[in-house]
Amino acid sequence: MRQVLRTGLVSAIALSGLASLAWLLPAPRPVTAKPMGGESAQAIAAATIAPLPPLTPREHWPDSPLTDDLLWQGDASAAQLRLLTAIAHSLSYLDTPAAAEAYANYPIEGVTRDRVRRSLQRFRTLVLTSASSAELQTAVQQEFQLYQSIGNDGEGKVHFTGYFEPTYAASRVPTAEYRYPLYRRPANLDEWVLPHPTRMELEGKDGLQSASGPLKGLELVWMRDRLEAFLVQVQGSARLRLTDGSFMSVGYAGRTEYDYVSLGRELINDGQVPAEGMTLERLLDFFAANPAALDDYIPRNDRFVFFRETAGGPPTGTFSVPVTAGRSIATDKAIMPPGALALITLDWPIPDADDTWQAMPISRYVLNQDTGGAIQGPGRVDIYVGSGDAAGAQAGQVNTDGQLFFLLLKQ
Repeated sequence: MRQVLRTGLVSAIALSGLASLAWLLPAPRPVTAKPMGGESAQAIAAATIAPLPPLTPREHWPDSPLTDDLLWQGDASAAQLRLLTAIAHSLSYLDTPAAAEAYANYPIEGVTRDRVRRSLQRFRTLVLTSASSAELQTAVQQEFQLYQSIGNDGEGKVHFTGYFEPTYAASRVPTAEYRYPLYRRPANLDEWVLPHPTRMELEGKDGLQSASGPLKGLELVWMRDRLEAFLVQVQGSARLRLTDGSFMSVGYAGRTEYDYVSLGRELINDGQVPAEGMTLERLLDFFAANPAALDDYIPRNDRFVFFRETAGGPPTGTFSVPVTAGRSIATDKAIMPPGALALITLDWPIPDADDTWQAMPISRYVLNQDTGGAIQGPGRVDIYVGSGDAAGAQAGQVNTDGQLFFLLLKQ
């Protein structure tokens, strides 16, 4: 697929909206014994491992290119630094009470917080002491056990998309042009009674009525387009270009407890756009021609995301650690081990000089450091590509099947 550039508002959204196709594409159904809609995380996990566990031990290394040869090619020091930085962030997460809680009753036998931590520490040592990708791979094969995701089909097929940190125009004060807020996390969010207020109750049908509800006074920054503000909630972070020329970054700070509802899927269900060939471009064309329809479709997604200013630092995933370009992935946190070391194999888009894209098979070490509303089941992975328009263009090309493995020290 070739990146399509458009002008004006739609162009800005097209580049940033491609940050993740996950919110647009229907999620593949996992292999489960019962539907997953509406259950708690524990119920989802229990459903997903019956009759097949989401991860299964594998004895043999996947038939793929040499794993992570870029760690010792070209600017190897930068590639290694990104990987080591991502490992450090995962180790930091594993020392938190949130990690202890996540692993307390983990549904996959043999996957414990201590084993994940020891695996990361040992892998870090191997990266620092290995002289080549081949040497690292040999050591990992000797010391680590592979656990493969069963994927969408029970046989390991995982669908990959890409996401990135977009840049939008915004204002620190409301104006006639900048009217749609992003909000800080309410101080008493943990005390809100379930079910939480719906999106309609929080911001109104038109997205402008928050002053009369619990979000009053929590406005962090204002955006000029409602769809852009919604896309930032879907992505969970953004880089904002303010009206005075300075930049501001915002990251995920919490959300209401509702299932994610895909805007694209709702349009398909209503017969507004065809399911076949559904693209972001087609969705944007629909709302450009029917702007009033936003008042109908956006309130259907009751999940509401809150933000904090991140002082220009890297975007933060839902495990409250920064994500690293090319090294952080998002999976279903109910079934995949948070913070753990993983190996992904897929066709990766590489830009050519003539503005086309070539798919190159890769095998890469990554860290499981994020999740997403549309990333559900053992057959979905979202890869964080980076920040800015170039990362957005590349992220938009990631829409392919591959394989996902987690690596743990042999017991």
